[in-house]
Amino acid sequence: MATRGGAAAGRPYELVVFGASGFTGHFVAEEVARVAAGDELRGSLRWAVAGRSRDKLEGVLDKAAERLGKPELKSEVGIILCDVSDPSSLADLAKQAAVVLNCVGPYRFFGEPVVKACVENGTSCVDISGEPQFLEGMHLKYNDKAAEKGVYVIGSSGFDSIPADMGVLYTRDNLKGTLTAVESFLTVKSGPAGYSIHDGTWKSAIHGLADQDNLRKLRKQIGYRPLPIIGAKQKRRGLVFYSQEFKEYSIPFMGADVSVVKRTQRYLHTHLQETPVQYAAYATVGGIASVIKLMFAGLLFFLLVKFSFGRNLLTKYPEFFSSGHFTRKGPTQKQIDGSSFTMTFFGEGYCEGQDPQQGKPNVKICTQVKGPDAGYVATAVAMVQAGIALLKDASSLPKQGGVYTPGAAFSKTKLIDRLNKHGIEFSVVSKSEA
Repeated sequence: MATRGGAAAGRPYELVVFGASGFTGHFVAEEVARVAAGDELRGSLRWAVAGRSRDKLEGVLDKAAERLGKPELKSEVGIILCDVSDPSSLADLAKQAAVVLNCVGPYRFFGEPVVKACVENGTSCVDISGEPQFLEGMHLKYNDKAAEKGVYVIGSSGFDSIPADMGVLYTRDNLKGTLTAVESFLTVKSGPAGYSIHDGTWKSAIHGLADQDNLRKLRKQIGYRPLPIIGAKQKRRGLVFYSQEFKEYSIPFMGADVSVVKRTQRYLHTHLQETPVQYAAYATVGGIASVIKLMFAGLLFFLLVKFSFGRNLLTKYPEFFSSGHFTRKGPTQKQIDGSSFTMTFFGEGYCEGQDPQQGKPNVKICTQVKGPDAGYVATAVAMVQAGIALLKDASSLPKQGGVYTPGAAFSKTKLIDRLNKHGIEFSVVSKSEA
């Protein structure tokens, strides 16, 4: 088995960051360097960066060495040359690692060869995909093989969807009684320099929305049974609504969170007989002017994404069609430093001793997950801590390998404690006891 106990001892590296020279990859590599120097692992983590260009990978290590004041970094970290379009180089990469942190997206185009190489070579892997079709497709194709090999393939381990998925579990664990429904609200703050997102995320959104039909077909093929609804049925909010809690307008959150949380709840219900929690995710957008701008941009996007020439236009001119929110260069360091997120969870349920199938919910809880810049800093922290949990909390992982969501893989590990120590903070805001 690849990652259980000391089984990684035979491999030169415990963690390898694949795609370390990409926009997100260099944040992940820097975060691994930071964690490798920290208390728990001081000097003991064997890790490497991997990608196509030695020069670029050396540049990433140079930059991290400078930012962390660790000139020795370059001699301590391995470099593996590897190309996602060359299966033998991926197999070679997988054989050298216990866990691969895969930063090469869009995953719908480049993700599967990495999963395949890792599963075949007994290596666990973690990615930060927010693309439900990729995530669920990998489960369908590789879950049994990963179980047989005793390895863990864990998708959506970045901002989509560790804060949401682990946040729901944290909310459940802090309610005295049975949690039956949760709504989360994401609020993102940017500093005076504003904010933009690298256009890789934009491309994933374009292809994801264009491909909704195939996602539906895939789900039919997997044959998900509907989860039982325990407690009062959760009410759905509108496409745009005024949120009393935040005194601003909100919309449904467009990322992978709902699909990931649902898969976690299905796993916990089916395998551990836990009460499934209903979940809805929203994002606050501000005042009426923001809503109008967003609706126009959204309509245009939905119209164009249906046609190949429209998708080409969207892909070619991300800044124009997103009013500057998505750019080819991505955010500046100043924009990243000025940005933060808060995810607020409103949970309801039934007090201890009360049957959740009878009557109205009678306990409430409000929790929060707060962190630095969501897109790159929090994503890097979440991904790296997921990798460390695979290495260090092996005895608390599910008994069997497989393709898992973060919540399914890590519900019994110390992941939330690890995140708390690294700047993604989970807290209880208030709770009403019956």
